[in-house]
Amino acid sequence: MIEASIFMEVWLGPHLGFDAANARARVLGSGDQKISWASYKDVATIAIAAGESPDARNRSIAVGGPEALSPNEVVRIFEERSGRKFEVERVPVEALRAMKANAKSPIEDTFAGLMLLCAAGDEIDMRETLARYPVRMTTVAEYADRVLAG
Repeated sequence: MIEASIFMEVWLGPHLGFDAANARARVLGSGDQKISWASYKDVATIAIAAGESPDARNRSIAVGGPEALSPNEVVRIFEERSGRKFEVERVPVEALRAMKANAKSPIEDTFAGLMLLCAAGDEIDMRETLARYPVRMTTVAEYADRVLAG
């Protein structure tokens, strides 16, 4: 089973409030907790390698990115790469908890739970996984360059 961290292509996209093109970012919680931002492409590559490997049977494989960065650090990377100061909207953890407590559907409940996970951080040590499945992982800076290039 693959247990992936937070996908940068999803959570660092405009549909969830991270709008690099307009230099705006929504940060959940304090933005200080580290996240091992993963590219879905890298997760897929590791999943394929694991699927072809007998040692992956009946194992959970944690997959994150090559470095753990806080959302605040991610904003700084995008600012440096774009040469623009980002307007940051901060969503307090209390607001996320209220969103989860007041969810009116399983989808709202799940999404609020995912936002709380992002706010709490999700740091994954990739040393063991990369030793078993050597894959060149995408960095947040590389992703930023790709997004900012359009």
